[in-house]
Amino acid sequence: MGEEMDAPGAGWLTWRAAAALAVAAWLALHVAARVADALWWRPRRLEAHFAAQGVRGPPYRFLLGSVKEMVGLMAEASAKPMSPATSHNALPRVLAFYHYWRKIYGPTFLIWFGPTPRLTVAEPELVREIFLTRAEAFDRYEAHPVVRQLEGDGLVSLHGDKWALHRRVLTDAFYSDNLNRLVPHVGRSVAALAEKWRAMAAAGGSGEVEVDVAEWFQVVTEEAITRATFGRSYDDGRVVFAMQGRLMAFASEAFRKVLVPGYRFLPTKKNWQSWKLDREIRRSLTRLIARRSDEAEAEKAGDDGAFRDLLGAMINAGDRKTRAPSAIPVEDMLEECKTFFFAGKQTTTNLLTWATVLLAMHPEWQERARREVLDVCGPDELPSKEHLPKLKTLGMIMNETLRLYPPAVATIRRAKTDVQLSDGCIIPRDMELLVPIMAIHHDTRFWGQDAAQFNPAAVRRRHGQGGEAPPRVHPLRPGLPDVHRPEPCPAGGQAHHGDPAPALRDADLAQLRARADGPDAPLPAVRSAGDLPAAISSSVGSGSVIARHSSFPCPKPPHILLSKILTKSFHKAGLRTCGPPQKKNIGHV
Repeated sequence: MGEEMDAPGAGWLTWRAAAALAVAAWLALHVAARVADALWWRPRRLEAHFAAQGVRGPPYRFLLGSVKEMVGLMAEASAKPMSPATSHNALPRVLAFYHYWRKIYGPTFLIWFGPTPRLTVAEPELVREIFLTRAEAFDRYEAHPVVRQLEGDGLVSLHGDKWALHRRVLTDAFYSDNLNRLVPHVGRSVAALAEKWRAMAAAGGSGEVEVDVAEWFQVVTEEAITRATFGRSYDDGRVVFAMQGRLMAFASEAFRKVLVPGYRFLPTKKNWQSWKLDREIRRSLTRLIARRSDEAEAEKAGDDGAFRDLLGAMINAGDRKTRAPSAIPVEDMLEECKTFFFAGKQTTTNLLTWATVLLAMHPEWQERARREVLDVCGPDELPSKEHLPKLKTLGMIMNETLRLYPPAVATIRRAKTDVQLSDGCIIPRDMELLVPIMAIHHDTRFWGQDAAQFNPAAVRRRHGQGGEAPPRVHPLRPGLPDVHRPEPCPAGGQAHHGDPAPALRDADLAQLRARADGPDAPLPAVRSAGDLPAAISSSVGSGSVIARHSSFPCPKPPHILLSKILTKSFHKAGLRTCGPPQKKNIGHV
């Protein structure tokens, strides 16, 4: 009797198991179909879509895409020395894959970062559409969480209404009149730097001293950024930014382990230290913001001629009752401070270091800039805001430096909807577009046959004013992460045409001050180590200061991966170390 009663129950359980198995099988098939579509069929459809429009590229390979070929091309380029040593044709080394495939497929081609397609766009008119005339159809690239932790989730990565609020609030801190109030502080910082170099050279028995110029320029840049961010809370800000610098080192190391799933969540020693440091930074900034909030009314009633710092602008905006529903919360203030520190420090430091390298390699331009600085500012006077617009030669040198070694070698945009560009190319929704900034800056079609040479005098000719290049071609500069939205630049201002942009203000001051201290001022010169400049020296009285950078500064690309490849490339070229000081300095002034 019991067995007869169990039979129906057993059948019910068997039916339920079969149903569950069928559902599981259906889900597995569905997932498998989605995976197959993402890893194979969708790439094939996109290849056919662009091939029908005449756009081709290296063939897609299952899962890996073009990555294997890219790594091989980068490794091959790194193994070869740059020749000649005076050339600045860094494109074949920095973006070896683009340089190689462009010769095969043209400036617009399809490339695969794994199963993710990216369309490279290097025609100025199309780039202008992406960043300016059709900007509403494109969005920023969503960076990896580790990168966002490193850079901060601030203005340069925000979208929509939140971006608009932050943009409106932060603009007040970046007007030229406000930035001009920083000029005396930057001038004094660089004057102190030059004095330290002189003292170090005098203290050395041989009359020479070796310094890492990139590290010294980081100090100057950090001082300017800290003052611009925290203003009257400068001392507290220095402590916070010192901790932020250590946190950046931890985040950079975590990115190297990004291929390990969930590595950033594992309780490793480094991760524990990173989490602890992040909490300390947040606590310090929270206390600082609270104290500044209590002083907000006094700040508003203060001198109208005082410098308006970034933190004060955000706090005061939050106090306005009319903006209460959309006031910037403390968490967002923390992220903005992180973004400002990371982006502003790296871009300005790299610009200063590259400019020093180029001046050391070209002493004739060094002397021209020095004469201009002495004529405009005098031998003893600190630079002022009135001096900067008159420094035409210095402005040309900084612009040429940015052209040859841009802070970002490439940038990425994503299509928010289907878009048809002016050349007829139809970009599907969610398609990523890679704009190789350095490739555009080195293109002989736009900059002439001497595009790989340092020649500031050719700037006007290259911009189409009586020369061989088409008009209206301008290098992409820091301070314009979105050309269609001239937002405040973490490096210090908005970009303008004509005179040097406020974004270059600190860099201009640093360069001119280092050369304006009279006949005994440090004057950089270069001596070679292998095929590329590895050391910079400058005379100080009867001795010389040899400024060595142990790791060459690299233009900061949108992906840390490219930055690591670029760094490795320069290290392989002999730029990590150089030999002992030589008696004769090539290019000595």
